[in-house]
Amino acid sequence: MGLGINLGNTFDACGDWIDPSSIDNYIQAWGSPLVTEAMIRGYAEAGFGVLRIPVAWSNMMSNDGTYTINPQLMQKVKQVVDWTIGNGMYAIVNLHWDNGWVNDFPSNKDEYMRKYTRIWTQISETFRDYNDYLIFESQNEELGWEQLWNRYSGNTAGKAESYALVNEINQTFVNVVRGTGGNNSVRHLLISGYNTDLHLTCDPLFVMPYDPAGRCAVSMHYYIPTTFTILEEDAPWGQARTTWGTEEDLRELYDNVQMVKSRFIDNGIPVIMGEYGCLGRNKTPEMKTYYNYTVAKALYDAHIVPILWDAPGEQYNRVTMSFEYPPMISQLMSILN
Repeated sequence: MGLGINLGNTFDACGDWIDPSSIDNYIQAWGSPLVTEAMIRGYAEAGFGVLRIPVAWSNMMSNDGTYTINPQLMQKVKQVVDWTIGNGMYAIVNLHWDNGWVNDFPSNKDEYMRKYTRIWTQISETFRDYNDYLIFESQNEELGWEQLWNRYSGNTAGKAESYALVNEINQTFVNVVRGTGGNNSVRHLLISGYNTDLHLTCDPLFVMPYDPAGRCAVSMHYYIPTTFTILEEDAPWGQARTTWGTEEDLRELYDNVQMVKSRFIDNGIPVIMGEYGCLGRNKTPEMKTYYNYTVAKALYDAHIVPILWDAPGEQYNRVTMSFEYPPMISQLMSILN
């Protein structure tokens, strides 16, 4: 699969303020132009082998209780998947944040499990006969609930319950996809880790679902340390950093990669790092490049697929079909040599 990149803030854009008359309004709501094949081809020509396509499936969904996905949305996603595969890349389609309804799963489990099942049934039926260049990902970052267990609380009350619900949802995902037949019987599936957090997913309470096809990988994200990768200014929980790469930073990276490798790779479970990257305008392009390259190489060398986060204004100009900082892309691609 090589290196990957995200089509972020596009099909995952959502909000009550968006004009609900057309799916195009959602696609453009967070700053993306409408997606074209030339745009997708630009990712492939740069050398990326994977395009992750986050999707908010509830946009313009029927409100009659059937949770029917809007045909416009399904057709647009299908079109981008076709362009992705047609340009030689793997496509990963997920259920992204989607206005956050998954966050309320514990309080309305039966109804939300029905919605979750309906969503994945429709996606699976639409793409039933697609080849192995299409991968389904069970969720994004929302599987894991602080109303059940807060990792910073200092106790374990509710922890087992929260993990059990994560495991149940992931098992439901596998059952639904496999049950639709066609190539879905053996399609590679990507299982969302606990909040896709590296440490929480390596916890023994996280259990990979039973899969009769034996073709499940696990998904995690890498934005460590968040004081560097995310923060642009100081916050109550941390001081914003503009540099990274100390001996301590590198040791943390390599220890984390080794932990993931020992927990999953060494036990025959593939790992895809569905998002990683350094964001924000308080870091130089050179520093972002150093972080992104170093993290991607450490992951790739451990046989983990790194998928760079990209959204409008980050890595790739979707109007000119050119990268904002070409030296970073060149350095990333040198990992494959």
